[in-house]
Amino acid sequence: MRELTVELGDRSYPILVGAGLLADCEALAALAAGRGVAVVTDSNVAALHGRRVADALRRHAASLLEVVLPAGEANKTWPTLNRIFDALLEARFDRDALVVAVGGGVVGDMAGFAAAVYQRGVEFVQVPTTLLAQVDSSVGGKTGINHPLGKNMVGAFHQPRLVVIDVDTLATLPARELSAGLAEVVKHGAIADLGYFDAVAAALPALRAKDPGALADAVLGSCAIKASVVARDEREGGLRAILNFGHTFGHAIEAGLGYGEWLHGEAVGAGMVMAAELSRRLGLVDDAGAGRLREVVAAAGLPVRGPGWPASRYVELMSVDKKARQGTPRFVLLDGLGRATVRKVPDAPLAETLAACCG
Repeated sequence: MRELTVELGDRSYPILVGAGLLADCEALAALAAGRGVAVVTDSNVAALHGRRVADALRRHAASLLEVVLPAGEANKTWPTLNRIFDALLEARFDRDALVVAVGGGVVGDMAGFAAAVYQRGVEFVQVPTTLLAQVDSSVGGKTGINHPLGKNMVGAFHQPRLVVIDVDTLATLPARELSAGLAEVVKHGAIADLGYFDAVAAALPALRAKDPGALADAVLGSCAIKASVVARDEREGGLRAILNFGHTFGHAIEAGLGYGEWLHGEAVGAGMVMAAELSRRLGLVDDAGAGRLREVVAAAGLPVRGPGWPASRYVELMSVDKKARQGTPRFVLLDGLGRATVRKVPDAPLAETLAACCG
């Protein structure tokens, strides 16, 4: 087992990465001791991993509740969130309750949001079981649900007490889901660390083959980058916005198609290519850098083109993005491969980018 720390003063917390942690994690058992514990998972993950975590915690908790949500991005909604509140209230869980999210990013976001607002806030733990959740959504305290007009538009910042990453869970991950997670791995290198980006590119065959060592290294590298950014800008006042590279375009794709048609990582993959092309047209990155990003995204098994909508449709969808100001989108762009910047862009290069990268 290896450990990183997200440095947030008295709210700092560890990220544990290793094998076999779901069935035997002393840090998680210690947090659960003597408390009401709600293990929140979904219909895909419950039998694979959720019950194993629940069984491991049952002998430590004062009482244990299992909440199984319907799986999928399309269910990241108020009605599904209310299932968690209903279960907590029916079990008479109080402010000492511990919520443990076991699953992918959808489960983690919803369970975290429920923990943020249940009785004005209870503690929670992230146990991500997909690559995308392990390298991205489980770290940093962003929680929330989708709205029909925009992704993750209703939520709260609520940091976990602990993140437990068991790379053994990736053995059961479908190839499409694995590629979706690789989008965030590639993103971290593209925005913050060219050496890591190159290492990930070289390791893609091993990563797609689910080599445990390659996966553990990729998870640690991505978590270290994200932890460093979050420690410096917890609530996205400035620097943290760079973690949304590819997401302005990607969220538009997800909202426009209907949540769940494309996986989040697939939309981000195409979104990163679009953002790199926009960066190239603005003179921020050269042809080789934009081309290299596109090649790596494709090699990760991700789409490199967006849906063939008119530019006006993309702009309409992007105007609801959380980085937009008074309805004007702001974009995370490459300032050379391995660095990022956030800015508004002129209409003409944006329209040219959409024409070149979509359809």
